[in-house]
Order: sequence, then structure tokens, then C-alpha cells
Amino acid sequence: MATSKVERLMNLVICLLATRQFVTADKIRESVAGYQDSASSEAFSRMFERDKSELRDLGVPLETGPAAGFTSAEGYRINLEAYALPEIDLTSEESAAVAIALRLLESPEMTSAAQGAVLKLRAAGVVVDQESASALVTALPARSRGSEPALDSVLSAIEAGRAIRFEHRPAPNAPFATRTVEPWGVVTHDGRWYVVGHDVDRGAPRTFRLSRIAEPVVAVGPAGVVHKPAGTDLRDIVGRAVGTAGVSGTATVWVRDGRAQGVRRLGKPVRSATIGGEGGVVFEVPVRSRDWLARLIAGYGADAVVIEPAALRDDVIARLTVAAGETR
Repeated sequence: MATSKVERLMNLVICLLATRQFVTADKIRESVAGYQDSASSEAFSRMFERDKSELRDLGVPLETGPAAGFTSAEGYRINLEAYALPEIDLTSEESAAVAIALRLLESPEMTSAAQGAVLKLRAAGVVVDQESASALVTALPARSRGSEPALDSVLSAIEAGRAIRFEHRPAPNAPFATRTVEPWGVVTHDGRWYVVGHDVDRGAPRTFRLSRIAEPVVAVGPAGVVHKPAGTDLRDIVGRAVGTAGVSGTATVWVRDGRAQGVRRLGKPVRSATIGGEGGVVFEVPVRSRDWLARLIAGYGADAVVIEPAALRDDVIARLTVAAGETR
């Protein structure tokens, strides 16, 4: 059974995170599950070039340099310092929630794949960073294979150079509409996945959030005809589309006493206030992405209430209304 593109990309990331050496393309082909599916060296080279471009579009800091033990061969690795998350300050309750979530999302299949990749690297003579490898093998969540159901279908269509047709809605409470898109790539931004491409119906480049795409995603038209235009910066397109180029104002949000730590960390306390008989504090919160902030606030339910602006409050209410309907 052929390895999916999402799984192959994850295997490649595991491989390049497990060592500080530069790993040659030949060793990557031997060690990473999914590349053995290529029928020839030329097919592997094309697949590997697409995967490198995909990882860079996703923000993975892929580096090239001289491979160990070789005089001229080029190798690849991921810059661990640039890839690592900054220090995260969580409350005891939030830490407990994260720990529970990780236990629920542990995947025996991914653990096995990670172990296999590390063993193959060591067998090929690549020096493996034991600390990094152990962390990957024991704590890799299944969700990292793709946080959206449509992701695998979209990536497969991009790899095949085909257009796709799907149902999409621009907001959580908006109706679905059919879209036909020539996809150029997938990008992560503020923790969300977006597909960027040429919208055939509108005749212009467009960005679609994967969480708002309903399955199935159907590949249409011949293969090998859709390509990302030269010089296209997918991350820039997404950044402009979601409006995150700098702070775009502030919001005032009431937070119940002792709750909604995420909002508290973002904002500046302004005054004490009581809502619905509950004591709390009003915070001024910078708005870098209204959509992201609405998702954060809605996640705290009645413990966080938007006072201003009205548009942000309406967005939070719409999300809570949808969530309430789904739980009935």
C-alpha cells in the first residue's frame, strides 16, 4: 500500500529532526518511508523536490550543507533552533489539559514509523541525536499527520498537478458553496491550515481554510497541468488574506476571576467589572488576527465576554451558537 503524502512528509521531518548532520538525498531515499514507492531515481528526485518546497511553504526551516564524510555531496537537515517553539508558560490546569490531550492523541502507527526511520538512519551511519529522537518517538501526536480531514486529499491533488472541487464556507455560520480551485500549495498560519490556488470560478488567486472545507475533496481534470506560478509566495498571500500584517486595533474583553488565562496573558488589565453577578476584570487585548482571537475567546465560553468591538463579539457569538447546535 502506497504511503500518503502527509505521512511521507511527516516521515521526512522525523528523519531530519533526528540528527544534526546534513543527510544526503540517497540516505533519505533509503531511510524515509514513502520514497521507496518512487519507480526510478528521476521520479524520486521530482518527488523530493516537491516535498522540500512543501516543507518550506509550511514554515519548516530546511537547510542544505555538506554531508558528513563526503567532499561534494549536498545534504539536508532541519534547523532545530529555528524549528523549536519558544518557552510556553501554562497554568497547572492548562498543563494538565495538554497532558491529557497528548495521551489521547498518541499513535502506535506513528511511533512505529518514527522508530523505523531512526533505526535506518543509524544503520546508514548517520549520527542520531538521541534526545531529539527519543522525544519524537515517545511524544509525536497522531494529529500532527494533518489536523484537517481534507488535508490528505488536497496534498494528493497538488502532487498530481490536478484541480480540485469542494464545498466551502467562508465563516462558521455561513452556507457552503461549491468551489473549483487549481491548488498551488498548503500553508500553516497562526496554527491553521490554508490551501492557496487559482479560483476557477472567480478567476483570481484565493485562500481557503481547510477546516471550512467539507469532504469529499474531488480531483478534477487531467493530471500534471496545475503548477504554482514562479515567484509566488504562498505565505505572503495567506498573510494578506487573513489580515495579520501587524496589530489592527484593540478589543476589550471581560474575564471571570481566575479564568481564561490565555486572554489574561495577551491583554492589559483596565478595570474590575461584574457581569451576570460574577466578578472579573476587563482587559485590553491587541487584535493581530480577529479570527484567531475570536476562536480563543469562544473557547472559554462564559468565562470571557467581548465588550468591544461589536464585530468581534458577533463572531464569538456565531461560533458559540454553532458549537451549541453541534452538541445537541
